[in-house]
Amino acid sequence: MTKLSVNVNKIATLRNARGGDVPNVVNVSVDLEKFGAQGITIHPRPDERHIRYQDARDLKKIVTTEFNIEGNPVQKFIDLVLEVNPTQVTLVPDAVDAITSDAGWDTIKHKSFLQEVIKEFKNQGIRTSIFVDPVQEMIEGAKSTGTDRIELYTESYAKLYATDKEAAIRPYIDSALIANELELGINAGHDLSLENIEYFKNSIPNLLEVSIGHALVSEALYYGFETVIAEYLKKLS
Repeated sequence: MTKLSVNVNKIATLRNARGGDVPNVVNVSVDLEKFGAQGITIHPRPDERHIRYQDARDLKKIVTTEFNIEGNPVQKFIDLVLEVNPTQVTLVPDAVDAITSDAGWDTIKHKSFLQEVIKEFKNQGIRTSIFVDPVQEMIEGAKSTGTDRIELYTESYAKLYATDKEAAIRPYIDSALIANELELGINAGHDLSLENIEYFKNSIPNLLEVSIGHALVSEALYYGFETVIAEYLKKLS
């Protein structure tokens, strides 16, 4: 079964919009695990406009499944990850002012940098994953960085799914086959939803984990977290 990790950034966004501590990110995460989530993901940014660095420290104390921290490995982020020691760190090359992640790593251009950062995390026993586009050269380049896994950036799949799902999935299947040959674990995330997740999961060989935040929280506004998580788990089984 492909594991479901829930990104709670949107919970933090709602909290920060009003000030105070409602909704409480820690309490929501406890409930998400109780409802069946197999991981909690956060993506702190330097301006802490949604997830705060303190949230990472607080969540480390209570997450009983997998704890995944993703972000751009600037020094502040590296220091946080080494302090908190999550299950997994996912490296994402997002700009400081990016609303959301919008591209994978150029694993050839940034090979030396990624090797250095990944080695530091792996020396502390933290599983590493790097965000990549479904491009053969980038996946082959990812192997040379020493990463344990890749996370396939799925925005293009989500955009094309409604009009031509076979064309949408094709580069991801090809990428997964290459990753399997290279013995790279495969995660995926970005714009995956209840509408498109089942086809993606059934098409991708050895998909280990998906990280879903925006769509899942939006769907939960209508159906509730417990119902939505159960539906995701059914589609991922």
